[in-house]
Amino acid sequence: MKKITLLIILIFTIGIYSQTMMRLWKGGVKIDSIAVTNDLKLTFTVPTSSFTCGTSTVDYSGKTYHTVQIGTQCWLRENLDVGTRINGSLEQTNNSIIEKYCYNDNTAYCDTNGGLYQWAEAVQYQNGATNTTSPNPAFTGNVQGICPAGWHIPTNAEDSTLTTAVNNSGNSLKAVGQGTGSGAGTNTSGFSALFAGDRTYNGYFDILGYWTFFWSSTNATGASLMSLDYSDSSINLGNGGNKVSGFSIRCVKDF
Repeated sequence: MKKITLLIILIFTIGIYSQTMMRLWKGGVKIDSIAVTNDLKLTFTVPTSSFTCGTSTVDYSGKTYHTVQIGTQCWLRENLDVGTRINGSLEQTNNSIIEKYCYNDNTAYCDTNGGLYQWAEAVQYQNGATNTTSPNPAFTGNVQGICPAGWHIPTNAEDSTLTTAVNNSGNSLKAVGQGTGSGAGTNTSGFSALFAGDRTYNGYFDILGYWTFFWSSTNATGASLMSLDYSDSSINLGNGGNKVSGFSIRCVKDF
């Protein structure tokens, strides 16, 4: 948003008909002159940036993400893909660099399906969180983690709200072409989930095309997550996710 500075020059002429001339300048160039003989009222309109979920996009770390409104929530329509790729055999660490896994150590999968992240990396070690310890103090409010400004990693409760908004239909969250039979995606919600697979706790990549897992910021017995599978329409919410596994991230907008 650009700032516009107006230089107003008032010139008074003394006579029978007192008159004021108002001149407007922008960038050193006179853009208008107005003769004023009565009370003067100036109204300045300052342009503001606007965001409309479903049509506005988000530019973040060199990529453009689309948005989708589902019920009362606004979600990014693509899995997050941010950071520097490291091999799946390595652990992501708290080193001030966002690190990601790409399925089979191939960046082409990140381009399509987004990156895979261990839980502590996803929440960016906030409140001392690690893959073996809980944050202290416990998280409250939004946890931005690796999401862009104004967005955050959903809580388990927010995943539950999403589930209710789509009437517990996992197929409505899946992109068309994902899943088969009773698990075939319809994408009626616009969420466009892809079966991105995962990076397993022992450093291997698995289940591409069959499952997808999304971390939440909720930390109970293990971390909470949401998962979808190819063969049925269920949406699985629960605790116990092994934090060293690499899962996908979907960001939800702050409100």
